[in-house]
Amino acid sequence: MSEPWLSGPIEGVHPLVAPLVHSFTQVREDAAAWTDGLTPEQLWAEPQGAGSVGFHIRHAGGAAERLCTYLMGQQLNEHQVVAAKAEKSGGAPREALLAELNGRLDAVEAAVKSLDPAVYAEARGVGKKMMPTTVMGLIVHIAEHTQRHVGEAIVTAKWVRGA
Repeated sequence: MSEPWLSGPIEGVHPLVAPLVHSFTQVREDAAAWTDGLTPEQLWAEPQGAGSVGFHIRHAGGAAERLCTYLMGQQLNEHQVVAAKAEKSGGAPREALLAELNGRLDAVEAAVKSLDPAVYAEARGVGKKMMPTTVMGLIVHIAEHTQRHVGEAIVTAKWVRGA
């Protein structure tokens, strides 16, 4: 089976944002595959102080959601700030983490698909300091940041399985 990015164009999705959708498909597949069979202890273990598999899965979705807030020209709300601070809190079972990840990625995908391509070059500010970027810069970063954390989850899953 080929990777999602090799599956061709996505009907109804602008070709410049299709890589984000492909990325999220890969994230969903990898998160499900690499967490399969992990015990709750393995899911939340922090070997040698590394972030747990659960943290990386939760952060991947949470950060994508927060970055999407900036993409839409808004600032984070209090709930998002509190949720970000709680991402390392363990205990959530695998199924709940995956459902949370999938729901957040679905929402980000819908927001990105709803954008008029005419806004891709528009300026956006990120964070309290309103660090400068563009709509397209945020779209690319959402995809790469999400992939990065699921990659870290994969490495940590391999680590805790071997421990």
